[in-house]
Amino acid sequence: MNAWLWLLAAGGFEIGMTTALKLEQHDARFLWVFLACAIAGFECLAKAIKTISLGLAYAIWTGIGAVGTVIVGVLAFGDPLGPVRGLLLFGLVAAMIGLKLVGGSKTAPTPQ
Repeated sequence: MNAWLWLLAAGGFEIGMTTALKLEQHDARFLWVFLACAIAGFECLAKAIKTISLGLAYAIWTGIGAVGTVIVGVLAFGDPLGPVRGLLLFGLVAAMIGLKLVGGSKTAPTPQ
């Protein structure tokens, strides 16, 4: 699978992880969902950083998690989303797209 798809999957699991953490506050069974998402997310991130530079992958992974978690918070938990917060989220998405466009493939060999 393409490294960018691995990174997208890792971001999705990051959203699942944070959502499960919120749900675990009310139902301890969600701890298992949290752990499963954490393990799967880190595995996907590990596959992505084989090709994508570490700093870029980490920035985009956390950005996907942050934006996705805010969206889940608004839709599922009634978190507020005012115009300023929406504009800042748009800026975060724009920054992630900009980072991708500037470049992100490793060119140097990895240390042994």
